[in-house]
Amino acid sequence: MQIPVKPWLAQVSVLAALAVGAGGLLGFILLVEFVEGEPRGFDTALLLALRGPDGQPLGPAWLTLAMRDLTALGGMAVLSLAGLLALGALLLRRAWRAAWLLLLALPGGMLLNTLLKQGFDRPRPDLVARLAEVQTASFPSGHAMLSAIGYLTLGALLAGAARRRRDRGYILGAAVLVTLLVGGSRVFLGVHWPSDVLAGWCLGAAWAMGCWLLLRGGPGYHPRREDQADDRDPP
Repeated sequence: MQIPVKPWLAQVSVLAALAVGAGGLLGFILLVEFVEGEPRGFDTALLLALRGPDGQPLGPAWLTLAMRDLTALGGMAVLSLAGLLALGALLLRRAWRAAWLLLLALPGGMLLNTLLKQGFDRPRPDLVARLAEVQTASFPSGHAMLSAIGYLTLGALLAGAARRRRDRGYILGAAVLVTLLVGGSRVFLGVHWPSDVLAGWCLGAAWAMGCWLLLRGGPGYHPRREDQADDRDPP
């Protein structure tokens, strides 16, 4: 049985995605101007606020260990594995359009982040000890940007196939929460300026919403129809 989708709800979803995408792009542009001005007052204050007088991170030792675990969720290996597993599931369900979108979102986002890092070539923070290994430039944060792209794209695809509104809200909320935790961990560990993380969130969210809008904008798109494709497997 096909589940009807209320037209007004679909329109609100599209408008919300457009707002997030436009807001993300605008935020990134403003942050680029902020970084090029190099005031660093906000960045410096927030980084130092997370350290005690002895230079160590605030909070118990387990918090630092937890932040190291959380930051791995935005790493290339974890996101690539999650993307491949999700791609396999989409192919099994014959969700061809969603599979192509996933192939565009993650590899395209990784390439874009690499080019931006090389272009801006912003040094990493040197005010506090870095509690994680880093090898690339600082702006924009790759972990923040790629976690936003990966988890928000996957969340949007899963939410589009969900049957109940509260299920869709939970999925999208979980995707946003993971994205925020990953980005926050980069600042806590002292490997990124806060503006790097904000820029990564803004651009990653804009990219993810752009991919989702591209999926919805194609001819003949219907999320429930693609989700039900596996129910018509031949015997």
